[in-house]
Amino acid sequence: MIELDPRMGEARTDGEGVTLVFRRRYAKPLAKVWAAVTDAERLSAWFTPTTIERLEVGGRMEIYFPLLKQDSTATIVTLEPMRAFAWAWHEADYDTLVRFDLAPDGDGCRLTLTHSGLRPEDGPETLGGWHAYLEALEAALEGLASPRDFLARWKAALPLYGAEPGATTLNAGVRL
Repeated sequence: MIELDPRMGEARTDGEGVTLVFRRRYAKPLAKVWAAVTDAERLSAWFTPTTIERLEVGGRMEIYFPLLKQDSTATIVTLEPMRAFAWAWHEADYDTLVRFDLAPDGDGCRLTLTHSGLRPEDGPETLGGWHAYLEALEAALEGLASPRDFLARWKAALPLYGAEPGATTLNAGVRL
C-alpha cells in the first residue's frame, strides 16, 4: 500500500478544466486562520502582496507577483465569516475561482483550499505553488516571519506533482 503525504494537493478534471484541492489542519483557533486568509496584510505575509479594496462580496482585490512582475485582479464572490472566502481570479484570458473553507476542529481549524477553472497545462505548476504558499501559511500562523523564498519552496514542491523545476516555465515565461 502506498501511503500518501496528507499535505499533498489533488487535481481533478472537471469538464475542460482542472480543480485543485488542498486540505490542512492547523492547531490554531479558527479566527486566527480566518484572519490569515481574509486580512490583506496577513494574506500578503504568506501568499503574495495583496490588497483588498473592500472585504465584502463584490470587493476588488489586487494581487501582485514580484517574481513575474505581474499584477492580477480578483473579485470577492463569497464571504461567509469564519466559514468561507472565495474570489474570482481574473487571468489574462480566463477566470479561475479560489475558495477557502474553514471549520473548527477541536483546538484547531481545518482549511480546504479549492482552486477551480484552471487549464490542464497549469495544473502541476499551480499545485506546486499552492503547496509552497500553504507551507508559508503554516509558518505565518506560528508567528514566524515568512521569508520571501517562494521560488525555493515552489521548486522543491514541483517534483511532488510530476513537474521538474528545470523543465518548467512559469505562466509569464520566467524560465526556471
